[in-house]
Amino acid sequence: MRRPLRFLAFKLELDEAQTTEFASILSALKTERAQAAVDQRRTTAALADAVAAESFDESAAKVVADDRVKSTERVEAAVARALGRMHAVLRGDQRTRLAYLLRTGALAM
Repeated sequence: MRRPLRFLAFKLELDEAQTTEFASILSALKTERAQAAVDQRRTTAALADAVAAESFDESAAKVVADDRVKSTERVEAAVARALGRMHAVLRGDQRTRLAYLLRTGALAM
């Protein structure tokens, strides 16, 4: 198991079925975050190109900035979906422990 999964399985006392579902949830979240990192590099390069050009194209820079916002919104939506899926899998006492981990910063989403 990867580290975040192992940490959550231990802290939340997940059973095997819950651990399997959490692995799927975390994998989807990791994929979305990896795509956001690619988007960040792409938009950074596009902004650098806009600055390096002979004349600055503000409308092109605005499009790039909008792309960054959309990428961030996709990650936020993925986190909300992940939390919803986690909520559905967990028992009440486990949800309380997950909330505690989030509140204390022991777990960052």
